[in-house]
Amino acid sequence: MEIFKDFSFDAAHHLPNVPEGHKCARLHGHTYRIRIYICGEVGEDSGWVMDFGDIKQIFQPIYQQLDHYYLNEIPGLENPTAENLARWIWQHLKPTLPLLSKIMVKETCTAGCVYSGD
Repeated sequence: MEIFKDFSFDAAHHLPNVPEGHKCARLHGHTYRIRIYICGEVGEDSGWVMDFGDIKQIFQPIYQQLDHYYLNEIPGLENPTAENLARWIWQHLKPTLPLLSKIMVKETCTAGCVYSGD
């Protein structure tokens, strides 16, 4: 069974490696939407894969590093594309959330990426 929990945060960034004149080279912000997917067996007694409250608690320290910050200043996010952000979240979340199966990062309501680890 695969379950998910959604989060959102606001942050600013710019993309330093885009061609000259690209709009994303300018400082701007997004309301990022993050979906954390967990894959596992449904517990016989609990009836769930994992408590959604536990996912929220585990994600909280990462959320606090991202919400209302300038992403380019966070070590490992110097080029904060949606893809790099998804990978960064995975790397920080997977050690404490072993059932993590994928991360979705939406930068806008129509654009984003899904990362399932290396």
